[in-house]
Amino acid sequence: MNDSKAKTILITGSAGFIGFHLASLLLESNWRVIGLDAITDYYDTGLKKDRHNILSKNKNFVPVEDCLQSEKAIANIFSIYKPEVIIHLAAQAGVRYSIDSPKSYVDANLVGTFNVLEAARNNQIKHLLFASTSSVYGSNKEMPFHELQKSDNQMSFYAATKKANEVMLHSYSHIFNIPTTIFRFFTVYGPWGRPDMALFKFTKAIIKNQSIDVYNYGKMKRDFTYVADLVKAIELLIKEIPEQPSLRSDSISIKGDSISDVAPYRIVNIGNSNPTNLMDYISALEKALKKEAKKNFLDIQPGDVPATWANTTLLKDLTGFIPSTSVEDGVKKFVSWYLDYYKNDL
Repeated sequence: MNDSKAKTILITGSAGFIGFHLASLLLESNWRVIGLDAITDYYDTGLKKDRHNILSKNKNFVPVEDCLQSEKAIANIFSIYKPEVIIHLAAQAGVRYSIDSPKSYVDANLVGTFNVLEAARNNQIKHLLFASTSSVYGSNKEMPFHELQKSDNQMSFYAATKKANEVMLHSYSHIFNIPTTIFRFFTVYGPWGRPDMALFKFTKAIIKNQSIDVYNYGKMKRDFTYVADLVKAIELLIKEIPEQPSLRSDSISIKGDSISDVAPYRIVNIGNSNPTNLMDYISALEKALKKEAKKNFLDIQPGDVPATWANTTLLKDLTGFIPSTSVEDGVKKFVSWYLDYYKNDL
């Protein structure tokens, strides 16, 4: 932003993997960032606290440790700081964990998102942006996944809550004219990543000479997206505010746009648009670590899908940006961070 006074944005999930990287980027761009995070123990809270500690070195970062289920906490943020934009990243994540602990997804993803929607409704937000997932495409077999494709058959309860969130946001966007952008993320990885994600678990296991579990016998493809590319795309989309239907001009319409006919609401894929075989991903990790993995080949897990692939034409048309970090480069950067962060434990 070029304003002399920093504009204010609320990021939920600011101590999370993506939230940390996004907050860092926006602070560099002179935003004042209000970071709301409950610092839950789904994974190592020390990692989350370290992320927040780094962000807190910037005078324009305001950490708020509370949960989305607290209506009072969210109301206080708007009363004190008056954010103009919300980027709602906070959620209970994980496909497999949603099989064992579905209620936590109801509380965080459904109730928490409802509270964010009420805040957006009551505070005349300029733009509400929400993190969804490629998992909402579910059993869809038409590749690459396009925002206009049907997404009715989710394969996990996690994906089901994210699809429910998308529908909730559309209804609020329509009824209350809230400009809303939905991101569908595709397998994000990179430094400061989540310990429950494959790259993190694989790295830890290989270093400790333990075997890694390779599901579907390695016959998986993922559109791996490097985190710096992802947050750059989000930053650019902040200013691409969907217009109300009555204000749109047909002369500037975008072919294949997912914008709603009845609301200022749009869905945008953010991915590398370059699906990689799981075995090639593992090979990139082995190369970065200079060590071969011991592989334990297993059946595909419940709730998993064999492949993802993002059509990112809309992202390019809206922002001119194309994620381009190669898996080899991205994995190398993750390994460099991991070896430094955990150097005392190796």
